[in-house]
Amino acid sequence: MDAFSQTPPDWTEAATHAFGFICPCCGASSREAERVWLNRRSPVYGSDSRRKYQEFYHCKCGSAWWAWSTDRPTPPGARADTPYPDSPHSEL
Repeated sequence: MDAFSQTPPDWTEAATHAFGFICPCCGASSREAERVWLNRRSPVYGSDSRRKYQEFYHCKCGSAWWAWSTDRPTPPGARADTPYPDSPHSEL
């Protein structure tokens, strides 16, 4: 499973939009997901003109959910104005 594949996996079709960047069924974090797919084909531009992508997660509980890349929480110790290091919109 390639998280950056151009073709979405079948399990993404049933994904629900999660708020809070956690599994809406069991509350697990994205780091606990068994599978991940990033929809880099269709970026959306937010009000701040930054790109955001849909990040899909297949949870250990069996549910599939997605959230916007810009909703991912800032890691401890990182500056709030710096994108998450591995986010699709970070400048490397």
